[in-house]
Amino acid sequence: MGTNTTFAELDPVYDGKGMRIGITMSRFNRDICDGLLSACERELLKLGVAKDDITIVSVPGALEHTITLKKMAESHKYDSLIAIGSIVRGETYHFEIVANESARGITNVQLQTNVPIVNAVLTLETDDQGYQRMMEKGTDAARVAVEMANLMKRI
Repeated sequence: MGTNTTFAELDPVYDGKGMRIGITMSRFNRDICDGLLSACERELLKLGVAKDDITIVSVPGALEHTITLKKMAESHKYDSLIAIGSIVRGETYHFEIVANESARGITNVQLQTNVPIVNAVLTLETDDQGYQRMMEKGTDAARVAVEMANLMKRI
């Protein structure tokens, strides 16, 4: 009691120099996805990731991210991966299926491969929500990808 114990803490590291980042981007709701990608690329470059070390793979929609991410992770070419997409609620139950299965699949691939994957697939009620969130979420996705790649190397 009363001991002064100091714990080791690994602070976030946002140095992307020498990192290879893979991005999957769905073509559905393209304007929002383009905005996410633009913000993400800008932040990756700002963090020191070289343009030639960023690979972008286009996929049809949110459900196609999973198999593509798995193949990319298994290639051992990438330090971190980012899934960019936009799912906008329609008038059918399809939204819930796509949103839930996309998120579950991305999480499963990450756990199966030990490659960090940032889920930047927005689930939205309206397109306007996507336009409001795309810049912040794209920037955040880049920061998380670099932080997690550094963290995986350190633990």
